Amino acid sequence: MSTQDASSTVTLALTQARWTGDKESMIAKHEQLTRDAAAQGADIICFQELFNGPYFGIVQDSAYYAYAEQVPGPTTERFQKLAEELHMVIVLPLYEEDNTGVLYNTAAVIDADGTYLGKYRKNHIPHVDRFWEKFYFRPGNLGWPVFDTAVGKVGVTICYDRHFPEGWRVLGLAGAEIVLNPNASKPGLSNRLWELEQPAAAAANGFFIGVPNRVGEETEEFGDEAVDFYGSSYVVDPRGNYVGEVASQHNEDLLIRELDMNLIREVRYDWQFYRDRRPDAYGPICEP
Repeated sequence: MSTQDASSTVTLALTQARWTGDKESMIAKHEQLTRDAAAQGADIICFQELFNGPYFGIVQDSAYYAYAEQVPGPTTERFQKLAEELHMVIVLPLYEEDNTGVLYNTAAVIDADGTYLGKYRKNHIPHVDRFWEKFYFRPGNLGWPVFDTAVGKVGVTICYDRHFPEGWRVLGLAGAEIVLNPNASKPGLSNRLWELEQPAAAAANGFFIGVPNRVGEETEEFGDEAVDFYGSSYVVDPRGNYVGEVASQHNEDLLIRELDMNLIREVRYDWQFYRDRRPDAYGPICEP
C-alpha cells in the first residue's frame, strides 16, 4: 500500500454519459467532463466502458471494428495532454486494435503528469443476448496490473469482470487501493448483482471501488435492439459502504467523491483477511 499522509484524501470522479452519435463529439463531451471534474477538485477520473463509441455488443456487425485503435494511440495521446494540463489521473476505456484484426476491450491508465502508465485488457468476455462480445474482443492477456499513480495504486477491471471474485482478490494482493470498473450494464439479471457485488468485493478486499455505467438508450444506433442502460454509477469504501449517493438511473451524471485513503489501513487492521486467507486450500478454483 502506498504511504499516505495522516489527512490524505483523494477526490474521484466517475462519468455516466449518453452516446452522442459520433466519436468526435463523444470525445469532446468527455474532455469537458474532465475539465468540469477538475474544477470540482477531482484528482482522478474514470469514464464508462468503450467511452468514445456506442456499445456495439448489442449486435454482431464488423462495421464496428472501425472504432478500434492503437493503445497508446491518438485518443490516448489526446487525453495525456489533458491529464498533464489538469494534473489528473485518467482511466480511459477504449476499443483496442493490437494488430490487424486482433482486438481487445481495454482501459489505458494515464498519470497526473500525462505519462502513459500502461493498460488493462478485459479478461472475461461475455457472449449472451445483446452482449455479443466474443464477436469483437479477444480475452485479455495482460493479467491484473496495478498502476502506481499520483493518487495511489490503481487497478482496473471492466464490466463483466466484476462477476468474478478472483480478479478483485488478485488486485488486492498486488496492493490496489482504488479499483475502477467501467460498465455497459442494462436491466435484467444484473440489477441485483449491481447492488451486491461491488460493496462485497470492496469489503472482502479492503479497497475503494468505483463503477461508472453507461446511461440511456442508443436507439438511433440500434433501433428496436437498443437497451436502456441503467446508469446508477457509484463508489464504495473498504467497508462496503456507499460514498455519497448512487447516480441517476436515467440521466447523465458526473460523480465527485472524496475518498479517505486512511480507511484502507484502518479496515485491513480491523479485518485481517489477507493474514487469514488459505491459498493452500484453494486449489480447486484454479482447475478448469
